[in-house]
Amino acid sequence: MLDEIKKDAGERMAKSVVALKQELTKLRTGRAHTSLLDHITVEYYGSQVPLNQVSNVGVEDSRTLTVTPWEKEMVAVIEKAILNSDLGLNPASAGTVIRVPLPALTEERRKDMIRVVRHEAEGGRIAIRNIRRDAISDVKDLLKEKMIGQDDEHRAEDEIQAITDKYIAEVDLVLADKESELMEI
Repeated sequence: MLDEIKKDAGERMAKSVVALKQELTKLRTGRAHTSLLDHITVEYYGSQVPLNQVSNVGVEDSRTLTVTPWEKEMVAVIEKAILNSDLGLNPASAGTVIRVPLPALTEERRKDMIRVVRHEAEGGRIAIRNIRRDAISDVKDLLKEKMIGQDDEHRAEDEIQAITDKYIAEVDLVLADKESELMEI
């Protein structure tokens, strides 16, 4: 019973770290990478579809992305979707290929991005601590129902705390990587 609680908590904490990494890939750094456009959706035959399902997204060089729609009619729609996104990018179409140049980040913009990254990381830490709280609550419920003893409860709480510390450290590592990536010029 205790092993199930610890395993569940560990899996949920790992998912929180993965979700944080996913969220941070959307934030623009100085380098071009295809995941930057992953959250952009376009209107395609009456429904909203992710950009990478109607086109090929590639990296031309370190500061330019290329988007090649599978249908010629989609060029204007994709261009408009990228322009209206919250990324502040100005796409330029050349026939059937859309080039998306990434402007260099200013120092002020980098600091704003670091603030956003730290906020996201804190959200990840809070999610992990909430999972810890739920797991410890489950252990206390087992103690109340006399399914485990106090020694088992204290041991389980210590192990849950160790799992929590491990995943908090992982969040800190992800944060440090993203911050160093943002400060690169």
